[in-house]
Amino acid sequence: MWPLLGIAGVVVGFALRINPLIVIALAAAATGWGGGLAPVHTLEAFGKAFNDNRYITLVFLVLPLIGLLERNGLQERAKILIGKLRGATAGRLLFVYLFVRQICAALGLPIGGHAQVVRPLLAPMAEAAGDAQTGGLSDEMRARLRALSAATENIGLFFAEDIFIAIASILLIKGFLETNHIIVQPLQLSVWAIPTAVLAFIIHGTRLLLIDRRLKREKKPDA
Repeated sequence: MWPLLGIAGVVVGFALRINPLIVIALAAAATGWGGGLAPVHTLEAFGKAFNDNRYITLVFLVLPLIGLLERNGLQERAKILIGKLRGATAGRLLFVYLFVRQICAALGLPIGGHAQVVRPLLAPMAEAAGDAQTGGLSDEMRARLRALSAATENIGLFFAEDIFIAIASILLIKGFLETNHIIVQPLQLSVWAIPTAVLAFIIHGTRLLLIDRRLKREKKPDA
């Protein structure tokens, strides 16, 4: 049970709002110590994990581009575009994005992302649609639409990516099951991920469509 010290460290560190980088580093060190690893071996594990997942740092190449586009009016253009579409509502917009995001995740197509799509495009478009529906969003509803935009990205990716057979999570699940003498093929795991993705789409999609009803109730009389 000693290796579980790292989990306790993460919980306590986040509860105290300590710098996440420091919390994770100390939690990993505690887990290594609890597992009987020497400090050098724990450091080696850090290095190996960073090297194996170095492609993740590519996001830092995208962020300057997104920042430059935002500075030159990307969000404003997105709002103007959605304002020109007849029948566009915040709920329908997010519902369509959820569908597209799940299909692309299931096929392994790397589109979407909070920094690349949600902040500069999806959330502003949802807000613009909400403004058109209500004549002006309240601060609470504006925050809710931003949260739903982020949630749509998370749910669309998380529950559909395991359908793609070559995703790392499938290999992780397969490896874990094999250590417990349960032999499965990646294709079997992918197939059984489909019902979960479908349910996630139905549940969250319903939430997105219901938001239009709430926006309709908040419509200003002169809008």
